[in-house]
Amino acid sequence: MQLKIDTTFTKALPADSIKENYVRKVDRACFSYVLPATTSNPKLVHVSSEFAQSLGFAKTDLKSKAFLNLVSGNTIYPNTKPYAMNYGGHQFGHWAGQLGDGRAINLFEIKHNNQRWALQLKGAGKTPYSRQGDGLAVLRSSIREYLCSEAMHHLGVPTTRALSLALTGDQVLRDMLYNGNAEYEPGAIVCRVSPTFIRFGSFEILAAQQDIKTLKQLANYTIKHFYSHLGEPSKETYIQFFAEVSQRTLEMIIHWQRVGFVHGVMNTDNMSILGLTIDYGPYGWLEGFDFGWTPNTTDAQHKRYRFGNQPNIALWNLYQLANALYPLIEDAKPLEDILNQFKTDFDVKSLQMMRSKLGLFEDDNTDKLLIQNLEDNLLLTETDMTIFFRKLSELKKDESEQGLSIISEAFYAETISKDIKEKWNKWFTKYVNRLQQEQLSDDEREQKMNQVNPKYVLRNYMAQLAIDDAEKGDYKLLDELFTMLQNPYNDQPKYNKWFAKRPEWARHKVGCSMLSCSS
Repeated sequence: MQLKIDTTFTKALPADSIKENYVRKVDRACFSYVLPATTSNPKLVHVSSEFAQSLGFAKTDLKSKAFLNLVSGNTIYPNTKPYAMNYGGHQFGHWAGQLGDGRAINLFEIKHNNQRWALQLKGAGKTPYSRQGDGLAVLRSSIREYLCSEAMHHLGVPTTRALSLALTGDQVLRDMLYNGNAEYEPGAIVCRVSPTFIRFGSFEILAAQQDIKTLKQLANYTIKHFYSHLGEPSKETYIQFFAEVSQRTLEMIIHWQRVGFVHGVMNTDNMSILGLTIDYGPYGWLEGFDFGWTPNTTDAQHKRYRFGNQPNIALWNLYQLANALYPLIEDAKPLEDILNQFKTDFDVKSLQMMRSKLGLFEDDNTDKLLIQNLEDNLLLTETDMTIFFRKLSELKKDESEQGLSIISEAFYAETISKDIKEKWNKWFTKYVNRLQQEQLSDDEREQKMNQVNPKYVLRNYMAQLAIDDAEKGDYKLLDELFTMLQNPYNDQPKYNKWFAKRPEWARHKVGCSMLSCSS
């Protein structure tokens, strides 16, 4: 393997002065050097081969023992020094202090085709930030992260990527539901990839420690390598930096709401400074449309990270980042203006997004009410979000009376009441009247709607079926889902069985509805 290593993070930023790998408080440092744990019998389960080539790996590399050893942590690439990053965070609204890469180890950075990528192993062993954890990961959670990272990319959602999934050959003890029933599970490692893994919490920990010198170094580094168009560091540059992070975060959340994705753990340490979806734990896609749904068992009581609250949490998290950056700016008003702008921009962009899902491209001041009425109807009975919007594109401008039958397969109930039918028919009449104002033909509108409303998403029960097979050594379903999810907006008739509501057996099955942070 001949990779173009160009590591900048460890060269530009201060390292932990202690070299030994034991759990501790780390001061005045952005990272700690640490080696991945050796795995006993690694086996490559899957590789995102198309993405691998965009990183500079040759096709032959991916089948080599050297590649397997690299992505399982058994070999360190020449002239590189792996490290774990230091960051803090607010978890479920409360400051948690130092967190850091407790089970992730960064290998190095690659520069290929003028793009910088950092490679990181998740599940590669203990680090100084592991707290009470073992730093390892299991096959179950690793499959979910691997599949979802790539699925989100192909949905057009800003995200970190996944290069590979490997078994370690070791067993890992996990209490999946935190109920005292720990069991051994197969260990696994995902090689995650992103331009950088810097998070909101990377700035928060330094501000909390009042280490303004290192805070400034980190901000300057981030701007130089990922926001270089903003120019040389200054008060105004830091303000513009925060404004752009805010906009990127907003764009990410709009995409989440568009496809019905719920992250599940929107802590500030899980917020990328690049506005990328990061840290796939107890995530899920809406089955029935429900603003109050969260996939996270830990969040079941308060539902802080429920679907409908994701925009508010993004804003709350940006407030915490603003507080962390304040020592570099020492002026609250421009930061407050940016945060207020987020609210305004979200309303505008959310309306644009919903219009695109409905195939509405001409401005009309009645659209807000039409969308509100639609959302009210979607809550009348359990209605599959993905199927509803995909099927809606089939409606013709002159066929309002056909609307209910076209989207009926989105309903989970076998029959719906007369009252619900009347409300839907009333809405379809208004919707078709609104479509009359559009210049596009029915076929053109259907095509545009199908570019924003996916046919296939990674429903939790699908991932669980792949996990069940993989734990028996069968990876065919894993590969089938991976392949299908590379083209989620295409019809792909051979995969029609996956364009279906969640089966009833999966409604309350572990791994298919709600999940824990161990998932």
